[in-house]
Amino acid sequence: MTITPAAVLTWAHDVFGNAVAVANFAGMTDMLAIDSVANISLNTADWPIFAIAASAISYPFRYSADEWTDLGALTTAQYPDPAERLQNWATGFVRSNPTDTLSLLKDLNAGVAQRIQYQSREVEGTQSPTETLDRGWGSCRDFAVLFAEAARKLGFGTRVVSGYLHDPNHDLLGSAEAGSTHAWGEVFVPGAGWITFDPTNRSVGGRNLIPVAVGRDISQCTPVTGSFFGGGDSFLSMDVAVSVTS
Repeated sequence: MTITPAAVLTWAHDVFGNAVAVANFAGMTDMLAIDSVANISLNTADWPIFAIAASAISYPFRYSADEWTDLGALTTAQYPDPAERLQNWATGFVRSNPTDTLSLLKDLNAGVAQRIQYQSREVEGTQSPTETLDRGWGSCRDFAVLFAEAARKLGFGTRVVSGYLHDPNHDLLGSAEAGSTHAWGEVFVPGAGWITFDPTNRSVGGRNLIPVAVGRDISQCTPVTGSFFGGGDSFLSMDVAVSVTS
């Protein structure tokens, strides 16, 4: 990682195990550039087979006491739903009782894309799940939050992931050239572990995805955060460029 102007860089791991670099600067500057380069090996299968535990093949199922404790807040809804609109929408994907767990999650994943129209959104922040349902459109981060929150309404332990989308063929939503920032969700299923779901592209498994950070909420996965001191007109613009080559 190269930072201009020069900074004192310290590394640590947050509560989710994400590697976090903190940069502190000695003086004033009129620009900031962060250049991060990494070599990454992806070995995810195109069509993964998930070894789901016998106890979790059918939904509903119960996490073990240890799993339930460790998943903690990842099973708890993060956004208000006083009218239970999201709850009712998520429950609508449960076709029978019992039903196949993986099929349910795949239906929910595809259902987000069927219900919501993709639209790139450069403004700061993320829509709440009910806002996304009301508007009927959203960016990849809005898709990810809607999927994660709906899965939690069904009792699943779920986390949000931010990273990059590798799309050399330029045929996936959210893609710009060969690489783009992207967001998706992961659901913990006993036996299989964390299963990747990309509701923006209705995909399961991470063959096109490069994870950078995971968190309970999308705000915990922001690639770059920080603050600066200056006048109200100090901030003029920001540019982000992502290049993924193979």
